Amino acid sequence: MKVQGNTILITGGTSGIGRGLAEAFHKLGNKVIIAGRRQALLDEIIAANPGMEGIQLDVQDSAAVTKFTETVAKKYPDLNCLINNAGITKIENWKKGDVDINDVSGIIQTNITSVIQLTLALLPLLKKHKNATVITTTSGLAFVPLVVAPTYSATKAFLHSWLQSIRSQLDGAVEILELAPPYVQTEFGGKEQAEDPRAMPLNEYVEEVIALLKVNDTPNGEVLVERVRDFRQCVTTDQYDKTFSMINSMFQLV
Repeated sequence: MKVQGNTILITGGTSGIGRGLAEAFHKLGNKVIIAGRRQALLDEIIAANPGMEGIQLDVQDSAAVTKFTETVAKKYPDLNCLINNAGITKIENWKKGDVDINDVSGIIQTNITSVIQLTLALLPLLKKHKNATVITTTSGLAFVPLVVAPTYSATKAFLHSWLQSIRSQLDGAVEILELAPPYVQTEFGGKEQAEDPRAMPLNEYVEEVIALLKVNDTPNGEVLVERVRDFRQCVTTDQYDKTFSMINSMFQLV
């Protein structure tokens, strides 16, 4: 992926990794459009980054996603990069039966269905451009699941598999990249995550991602910072059990 001269749409662009990437790409001179549920945050970020644009979107509403993609295609015909970054998680206690099917459905709709819907709808537009890229945010948990978040982990594993398939099908017509973050200091998992010293600082993560993209260090279409590579490689290095135990000893059900 080239890191300059793009028109980039980022879902989940109002916080965390999405906002970090949006601001980094904006500083590099790209045209950046962010999408998110909260209009107040969209307005705040746009005001802080003149030239950036925002569109309100709730990815759990399939009808809204359809309308959104139609608007994007008409308003931004030069769109050549889609970053599927919107995502949600929730702790699930299956032992106690503390699992709400509506929460599970919401995670699947946000993390899987909306990603497929957005990509499918915008792919014809992306294909018109020579340097077209789709980046989808998964997680290190796509490779080693977090026991307390089984549905979230499974959605990321689904995306990892799905991305391999469509990458092969498209065969370079559109570059398909998987962004698999480690544990990063954002409020994705609450204030505790944002302040957790075990997590990678957000600015360091974004800087390393941009650096990898600049030199095209994306083997097999995967954007992996150093902190997450052990997760990706633990099966082939015979370290899966050790890695599984390590990550799950950090986060346990109360």
